Amino acid sequence: MPTMTPARTRLALFALAIGSFGIGTTEFVAMGLLPDIARDLLPETWAASQEEALSQAGWLISAYAAGVVVGAPTIAAAAAKYSRKTVLTVLAVVFTVGTVASAVAPTFGTVVAARFVAGLPHGAYFGIAALVAASLMGPEKRGQAAAFVLAGLTIANVVGVPAVTALGQAATWRVAYLAVAVMFAIAAVAIALCVPQQGGDPSATMRREVGALGRPAVWFALLTGALGFGGFFAVYSYVSPLATEVTGTSEGLVPFALMTIGLGMTVGNLLGGRLADRGALRAIFLLFAALAASLLVVIVAAATLVGLFVGLFLVGASAAALSPAIQTRLMDVAGESQTMAAALNHSALNIGNAIGAALGGAVIAAGYGYLSPTWVGLALCVPGVMCALAGRAITKRAAAQPHPAVAVAAE
Repeated sequence: MPTMTPARTRLALFALAIGSFGIGTTEFVAMGLLPDIARDLLPETWAASQEEALSQAGWLISAYAAGVVVGAPTIAAAAAKYSRKTVLTVLAVVFTVGTVASAVAPTFGTVVAARFVAGLPHGAYFGIAALVAASLMGPEKRGQAAAFVLAGLTIANVVGVPAVTALGQAATWRVAYLAVAVMFAIAAVAIALCVPQQGGDPSATMRREVGALGRPAVWFALLTGALGFGGFFAVYSYVSPLATEVTGTSEGLVPFALMTIGLGMTVGNLLGGRLADRGALRAIFLLFAALAASLLVVIVAAATLVGLFVGLFLVGASAAALSPAIQTRLMDVAGESQTMAAALNHSALNIGNAIGAALGGAVIAAGYGYLSPTWVGLALCVPGVMCALAGRAITKRAAAQPHPAVAVAAE
C-alpha cells in the first residue's frame, strides 16, 4: 500500500464510512416504516389484525439479517485473496442493486427475497473495511479502527434513518429505499476514488479462512454478540409501535425516537472502541451490565416520553459499544483467519437481529403487548454473559497449555 498522508488517510476512512452509513440506513429504516410496509404489502392481514401484520412484516428485518449471516462467511472466505479495494467497490455495487430491487419488488414475498439479497454483502463489507481501516490506523488501534468504520452505521441512525423514515412516511416506503440506493451508489464511487489499493492475502484459502469456525472461542464470541444484539433488536425492531402504543406519541415523533437511538449508538460505538483496545473481554462484561440496566429503564419508564427517549438512548449506547469489543475479541481468537473473523462479527450481530425481531414479534402476536419485546431483550442478556464466560475459560485454558497452537488474549 502506498504511503498515505494524514489527509488522504482521513479521506479513505470517510469513503469507507459512507458505505457503512448506507448499510446502517438500509438495515434500520424498516423499523420506523414497518407499519407503512405492513399496510401496503399485507392489506388483508392489516385489516384483520394490525399486530399480526406487524409481526409478519418483521420477517423483512429477519430476511435481511439472514442474508448477512449467509453472506458474511462465504464472501469473506472467497474474497480474502483479492484486492480489498476492488472487493469493497463490488460489494457497494451489489448493495445498490439489491436495494433498488427491494424498492421495486411487487409483492411481500419478492420484497423478502430482495431484502435477503441486499443483506449478503453486509458482513463482508464491514469485515474487509475494518481490516483496511486497521492497516491505515495501525495495529494498536484495531478497536478504534473498527469503531471508525462502524461510525457510519451509528451516524446513519442519527441522520439517515430518521430522514429516510420521514421521507417514507411522506412519500412511500419504496421511495425511501430508492433514496438508500443512491447512498450506495455514492459509496461505490467514493471507494473507487479514495481508498488506496491494498492487496488481499495471497496465501489465503477458503479452507484456512473457514478454519476459524473450528475454534470454540470463536463460536462463543459469536454467540455472545448474537445474544447481546438480539436483546437490542427485540426493542429496536418494534420501536414504532412501542412509541405510539405504550408511550402514546404520534407517528411523527417516531423519527425522533430513532434519532435518539442513533445518538446513543454513535456515543456508544466510540466508547466501545476505546474500551476494546484496553481489553475486549473486560469491555464485553461491562457493556452487558450496561445493556441490562438500559433495558430496565425502558421497561420502567417507557410510559412517559422523557423516559422512553432516555431509555432508548441508553439501549443504543450500550448495544453499539458491544460491537467493536466483539470485533476485537474475534480478531484475538481467530488466528490467521482475520478476514473471516472481521466479517463474522456482523453475522453474529445479524443473527441477533433475526432473533430479536422474531422473538419480539412472537410475544406481540401472542398478546403480551408492545413492551414485551423489551423483556425478551433483558432475558437474552443472561445467556450472552454465560457465553462470554465460557469463551474466557477456553482462552485461559489454551494460554495455560505448554505449547498452545495459537496465542490468544484471555483478557
